[in-house]
Amino acid sequence: MSTQYSAQNIKKRLSLLVFIKGSTAPLVLYSDDTAAIYDELNQLMKTNQVVMVEKETTGPLKKVCFWSNQIAAIALQEEQYV
Repeated sequence: MSTQYSAQNIKKRLSLLVFIKGSTAPLVLYSDDTAAIYDELNQLMKTNQVVMVEKETTGPLKKVCFWSNQIAAIALQEEQYV
């Protein structure tokens, strides 16, 4: 039996996809201010400075760290959920 969801029950959230060099799947990060983390990583990618990035997130990954020079790409993704 299928369940009908009304438009009122469907919510949207942003996730940040971080593609790491040599990895086949991106890290999917959820945060209260995902756009700010995107901007921060975008700025790091523009510099030659290598720093360790460590973030606490609200999704399944609670804490993550990686080197800034290992970022191949980043993306913001809008997701719908109930």
